[in-house]
Amino acid sequence: MTERPPARVAGYERRFNALFAEYFDTLAATLDQPSFSRFTPDCVELLRDLSLRGGKRMRVVLLHEAARLVTDEPVAGLDAAALSIELLQTHGLVHDDLIDDSATRRGGPTTYYAYREKFPRHPRAALALTVLAGDLALALSLRVLLEAGLPVEVRQAMVEVQTRAATDTFVGQIADLERDFGATVPDEDVLHAVADHKSARYSVLAPLRLGLLAAGGQPADHEPGLSEYARLLGICGQMRDDYLDLFGDAETMGKPTGTDIREGRHTYTVARLLSAASGSELALVHRALGDPACTPETIATVRAIGERAGVAERMRADMRQYAEQARLVAAGWRPRWREDAVAFFERLPRWSVERTA
Repeated sequence: MTERPPARVAGYERRFNALFAEYFDTLAATLDQPSFSRFTPDCVELLRDLSLRGGKRMRVVLLHEAARLVTDEPVAGLDAAALSIELLQTHGLVHDDLIDDSATRRGGPTTYYAYREKFPRHPRAALALTVLAGDLALALSLRVLLEAGLPVEVRQAMVEVQTRAATDTFVGQIADLERDFGATVPDEDVLHAVADHKSARYSVLAPLRLGLLAAGGQPADHEPGLSEYARLLGICGQMRDDYLDLFGDAETMGKPTGTDIREGRHTYTVARLLSAASGSELALVHRALGDPACTPETIATVRAIGERAGVAERMRADMRQYAEQARLVAAGWRPRWREDAVAFFERLPRWSVERTA
């Protein structure tokens, strides 16, 4: 692709990173905690470390660009909404890494493994503190909205958006685990439903709704277009993540490839791999699937099988297809919203599937 996100996208990221650091700098002074507690500041510091350690901040970008659909003027409430979005994301990362038993995230240790290192003789305490750290991030994501200097009705609407987004995500995570217990390869409808609930609704739809609310818009007036765009973009994003887990570059991503194979997860990539492979190659994939001791050499072999069977090519084609469908949904927004903001949402799906990490 020759087109890239406008320069203002990088500006959102820089500005938000400074805002997020400032938020954590002041959190210790505003968090009501027992004076004797050492674990609470340690927990906040681990959340800070994970939160500030990279990330594309695309949810923050979506928030600001959604507000620009309504107006190009400064919008009060976007900072609080952005903090809420990324604190909810931090919650998700902490719990996802615990569920997946992941050692690294964004080039550093996960919260769970950091606690395991702190408490090597107390595994239950490490587990409990990880759960509580994620819970604290979730509570803070709502508190930051409740304390925002906005009209009561706007605060209430934003809290409702985030509460619904969190609920949908938890349901999606449950369905995600359930999907992997099936004896058969999940079909597209199952994979799409998991992607929508687990990812799209909090990563895309919630930022869109929050940005519109902050700018004085009424998201409810624009359903189902917002939901459909979010669903399609969420499918693109989940497909890309699943694709990169087998076909991506570990150094670029900051985490090893083949995690989904080792954990026996029925992702988009794995489902296509199981459907496309045959004979001895299919048997090898089945042996590797769910084997936590699966070697990098075996993962490389599975990757080669997927490439020969056309899985990688098919997934790239499917991502482009869903990206085009999302673009067409956004194109339908032109009569009601600002031209340059709509153009951003038209281009975004292709950017999302072309990213390499």
